[in-house]
Amino acid sequence: MNINATLFLQAVVFAILVWFTMKFVWPPIAKALDERAQKIADGLAAADKAKTELAAANKRVEAELATSRNETASRLADAERRAQALIEEAKGRATEEGNKIIAAAKAEAEQQTVKAREALREQVAALAVKGAEQILRKEVNAGVHADLLNRLKTEL
Repeated sequence: MNINATLFLQAVVFAILVWFTMKFVWPPIAKALDERAQKIADGLAAADKAKTELAAANKRVEAELATSRNETASRLADAERRAQALIEEAKGRATEEGNKIIAAAKAEAEQQTVKAREALREQVAALAVKGAEQILRKEVNAGVHADLLNRLKTEL
């Protein structure tokens, strides 16, 4: 065998192997590589899209939180204003009630003073009549001397 023939035969076999590889082996490998590259590209695009959606969602959440904080603060302020108004109203009513109670107590004390004075006048009149009886050594008739006794009561 000749070296040139061997070399030529090996070149032909190599050419057949290259043709066979290019025709039957290379297209499925290239297709698999292209599909894998497409999946990776789709995954990266989805990740970028998810990142932008996450950023937008975070912005919406922050806006909602700010809104709820503002609403909460305004509701707390309203509640405090209402509480202060209720406290002031209760204080006003308590002061009113206290004034009414004081006025009623003063009126009652005045009535009791008047009653005590009247009772004292009655007792003084009775003592005066008894004293006059003792002085005159006779009985003084209250019915006969009613006018005199009434004047004595008013003078006391």
